[in-house]
Amino acid sequence: MVKADIRKAMTIAGSDSGGGAGIQADLKTFAALGVYGTSAITSLTAQNTLGVQGVHTAPPDFVALQIASIAADIGADAVKTGMLASAEIILAVAGALQKHGFSNIVVDPVMVAKSGDPLLADAAVETLVRCLFPLASVVTPNLHEAARLTGKRVETREDMREAARAVHGQGPAWVVVKGGHLKDTPCDLLFDGKDFMEFPGPRFDTPNTHGTGCTFSSAVAAFLAKGHPVPRAVELAKGFVARAIEGGLAVGAGHGPTHHLTELYRAAGMDFSGQRRPGP
Repeated sequence: MVKADIRKAMTIAGSDSGGGAGIQADLKTFAALGVYGTSAITSLTAQNTLGVQGVHTAPPDFVALQIASIAADIGADAVKTGMLASAEIILAVAGALQKHGFSNIVVDPVMVAKSGDPLLADAAVETLVRCLFPLASVVTPNLHEAARLTGKRVETREDMREAARAVHGQGPAWVVVKGGHLKDTPCDLLFDGKDFMEFPGPRFDTPNTHGTGCTFSSAVAAFLAKGHPVPRAVELAKGFVARAIEGGLAVGAGHGPTHHLTELYRAAGMDFSGQRRPGP
């Protein structure tokens, strides 16, 4: 049997028991984009659409062991990191990524859940910047995360440019400042240390946006795994997330999840709930 050239991506992040963000969103995204997904789980969260009720963090050496297991057998064409929870886990992850020679690393600096619950200890932010950002091909902060990383308010497009410059100076090759929370037209900003690229997109009137940050960063990783350059990977990821938000699912009483399989459902002639649409 001929072995297929399967593109692979690994997510290193927390588990969302509600299924909308974290490891669950990442693996759904990888699968939807035709990439084989593996995972190293950093934390278990008791979480639903209303908030985070509890967090149980994995031992750092066990997180590193999960990464080593993937490296020894399956490998990864790209890696995405999400919720890392503590400085000790960040150090373990950074060490494992270097030891095993992973590339195409996308760092989503997850700090706060959609509900406002904290997901990264304050003391760990400096470790994240110092140890993981220099390994990153792309870092993907939203406006709130960019403000926390730079110590300055990030509310306008000019603020985003200043934040992108500052975050790029912290070590990553590329920075995407996500502008979904801009008051005017949503626009993501990509910066490579020299040039800016803007990626505007539609705004959807929906509360079902849980997991958008995880979905975007894992989509970038998936497209990098498939061989796309960073600007094209960001462009394609932006479109994927927009369609996932458009098909967002009204699950639970709070912020429902994005619909990672929107495009596949459409191609199969089904509506967003999975029911086959009536023919013409």
